[in-house]
Amino acid sequence: MLEEVERWLTRRSWSAADRPLERLLAARGPGGSAAGHGRVSVVLPALNEAATVGDIVATIRRELMEKVRLVDELVVIDSGSTDATAEVARRAGARVVHRDAILPRVPAAPGKGEVLWRSLLVTGGDIVCFIDADLKDFSADFVSGIVGPLLTDPDVQFVKAMYDRPLDGTAGQGGRVTELVARPLLNLHWPRLAGFVQPLGGEYAVRRSLLERLPFPVGYGVELGLLVDALHTVGLDALAQVDVGVRKHRHQDGQALGRMAAAIYRTAQLRLSRGHLVRPSLTQFERGEHGFVPHTYAVDTEERPPMREIEEYVSRRAA
Repeated sequence: MLEEVERWLTRRSWSAADRPLERLLAARGPGGSAAGHGRVSVVLPALNEAATVGDIVATIRRELMEKVRLVDELVVIDSGSTDATAEVARRAGARVVHRDAILPRVPAAPGKGEVLWRSLLVTGGDIVCFIDADLKDFSADFVSGIVGPLLTDPDVQFVKAMYDRPLDGTAGQGGRVTELVARPLLNLHWPRLAGFVQPLGGEYAVRRSLLERLPFPVGYGVELGLLVDALHTVGLDALAQVDVGVRKHRHQDGQALGRMAAAIYRTAQLRLSRGHLVRPSLTQFERGEHGFVPHTYAVDTEERPPMREIEEYVSRRAA
């Protein structure tokens, strides 16, 4: 590990307990808005997460909006759910916006990154906190922990959550795409990011002033892309991570992980070489009645431009 990264780990890695709520509320000031930092928006991208999204929304609203005023805005972006995700989220206290209702002149692409990118147009916070909607046994520390450094340290601009990820009851076995794809890529090509425990984690908080300057891969590569681009935009010392405990969520099967891995590799490839590349695909195999059957999937390659280049966003922010 680089000496620079070792120093960064001692300076920019914390526990959620290092910043108790009382300290964060004091940083917000008596008016409930952090001087020089602004409002906090929490965004949950959701696709068919009716089983979990309600508990997450209810916990954030109860613990961080009603008991204390740390979060100003709680928005669920529904990317086309066929279950009761939108109804459950709304009933639990979130504002629900359908992906397709945001920037309708640009046809929506499928993918998580697309939803995160569009969320900037329907939120107002100067700090935007992304939380996955499939978490179980959710704790408000996931939000307060990663928002905390942004409220208390003006030099920090991007904060990732770190946590244990149990798989089938065994500690430390989750995050298979991280260990097999993302971590090797980062260590080999962006070694300054080697200190991140969960580089692909879906829980992170970022200053809007940085987010609006970054391109967004539309699919699974969004977390890697944002992290790499943030490093090049603001430098390692502006990035941080916070230990929030244990993350429990719905695990994907092996083939879904393969598709995620391909998208992440492609995101890295684009950043290593911005030249013309053939649109890739990934072929996987499933056993059928008469042997193995190939299924070929396109790998996400599209990226959305920095939001500050979108006319509607610029007009909205100027209003």
